[in-house]
Amino acid sequence: MRPSGGPYAQPRAVAALARRVAAAAERLDRPVTFMEVCGTHTHAIARTGVREIVPGSVRLVSGPGCPVCVTPVDYLDRAIALAHRPGTVVATFGDLLRVPSSTVSLEIARAQGARVQVVYSPRDAVELAAAHPGKSVVFLAVGFETTTPPIAAALTEAERRGIDNFFLLPGNKVMPPPMRVLVDDPELRIDGFILPGHVSVITGWHMWRFLPGEHGVGGVVCGFTPTDVLRGIEELLSQVLEGDPRIRNLYSRVVTPGGNRTAQRLVASTFKPADAGWRGFGVIPASGMALRERWRHRDAGRFPLELPAPVEPPGCRCGDVLRGIIAPPECPLFGGPCAPETPVGACMVSSEGSCAAWHRHERWALGGAS
Repeated sequence: MRPSGGPYAQPRAVAALARRVAAAAERLDRPVTFMEVCGTHTHAIARTGVREIVPGSVRLVSGPGCPVCVTPVDYLDRAIALAHRPGTVVATFGDLLRVPSSTVSLEIARAQGARVQVVYSPRDAVELAAAHPGKSVVFLAVGFETTTPPIAAALTEAERRGIDNFFLLPGNKVMPPPMRVLVDDPELRIDGFILPGHVSVITGWHMWRFLPGEHGVGGVVCGFTPTDVLRGIEELLSQVLEGDPRIRNLYSRVVTPGGNRTAQRLVASTFKPADAGWRGFGVIPASGMALRERWRHRDAGRFPLELPAPVEPPGCRCGDVLRGIIAPPECPLFGGPCAPETPVGACMVSSEGSCAAWHRHERWALGGAS
């Protein structure tokens, strides 16, 4: 593994875990596939070289763990149309700026005169609305279970303060529905999941019990250091070898069985499950979050707009990467037309994207520049 300061503060522990993982892998009677579904895990695995020391019989693949990456083109089309709408300002996190829509990115649209403001939290967007009462400020609500509670809190604050010009464009998603799709995909044959630690802080690890209970596939909640990830892989190998799929929480320093009940209640009072489109998956039932009826007056999705027919970037296989069908280097655009400086697809744009992680940390292993 490549030395890199802090993450390697326990080199003996890392080495011992690597030996145990190798010994367990030797006992397998077939190759196995483990999938991580968290952008932070994706980058942790790439950055710390975990993939280099895991035996070849253990395939590590990335799933839909990047919320910006799975946000579909038509959502970006609507966001850009809103930014061009008279009297409207779109507020967004910075990682959405360069994601391509059917036409241009938010960044290019802003350069062309659209009103797009980068914020660092949903509450910043509330303050933006308070400072510009003559404008409609629309926050692009994108993220998984971790991001939804602060968005709900911002919404309730705007209501409490009577800031009537603050709106959301709902785009939040939840992880279990796409994981059900993935685990039932015969082309993938996933043998275990490295479960998202940040999401599990909110939901609790009990939420994942449907995986072994309904699908016969185990999972492990773990942290983001090399020892955390390798310990997770060791646990998944043990489950496969024993034929005993289960959910194991190895991140108990922050993850509990039931999660953050206060955050859950806040979200439930503001949002409800809704069908949602995912890049690479299409529409997945009950995988999104829509505003409840009492909050519909805050929904910018009801604003009348003229939208183009959604078109994905030509040649981009980001959707296949998100489904674990291919690794990023198997996309014909990877490292050529599509690079961090000139991204074609969302997976190369976002700081949590699989293609960005591979390009930054692992392309040297493929013969590319380091």
